Amino acid sequence: MLKPALEARRGFSFENCQRNASLERVLPGLRIPQAHRTGTTIAGLVFQDGVILGADTRATSDSVVMDKNCEKIHFIAPKIYCCGAGVAADAEMTTRLAASNMELHALSTGREIRVATVTRVLRQTLFRYRGHVGASLIVGGVDLTGPQLYSVHPHGSYSRLPFTALGSGQDAALAVLEDRFQPNMRAQPLPLCPWDHSCAVPDSEATDPGAAGGNRAGHGGGVK
Repeated sequence: MLKPALEARRGFSFENCQRNASLERVLPGLRIPQAHRTGTTIAGLVFQDGVILGADTRATSDSVVMDKNCEKIHFIAPKIYCCGAGVAADAEMTTRLAASNMELHALSTGREIRVATVTRVLRQTLFRYRGHVGASLIVGGVDLTGPQLYSVHPHGSYSRLPFTALGSGQDAALAVLEDRFQPNMRAQPLPLCPWDHSCAVPDSEATDPGAAGGNRAGHGGGVK
């Protein structure tokens, strides 16, 4: 039987990556176009009653802000969300794929989706492509076992942590989290205000435009 000329393929295709690698070996001086990481900063923490996820709404290309209102917190399942940094398109499509799989899983089993199940699907997807999908993810939610938070890296490695941050501003975010995080914290209502210094903040150094990290939302962006 003749093999069909065109076959249906599943998942991502990296034939162009293999072609570019071959060209680089043959032509050492050739500059192959590279994917630009457009994510900035995402963070999350676990408190006594749930999980908090936050993301800078800006999408950047090196030092240039390409989009000031980029959606980085994606719905996966009821009470489970995922933040994405890195290549914005990769993060969005990876989380969409996970959300579709979780909906099918819930329909077939009739059970509540667990955060660990979502994390397993995401890390298996990323591991399959060995880092070619440039998505750094933070998965957070509440299930039968309580609030949980996972960080998933582009190569498929993951960690379960009480707090974490990823992206270009992760160092500054982790510095604040490590300094102020306490186990079994409870939620307290606070007045909402824009990041324009119109409201008093507990620590001015953490939001100083000259502080390390440089990804403060003072350039037309925001935090969700």
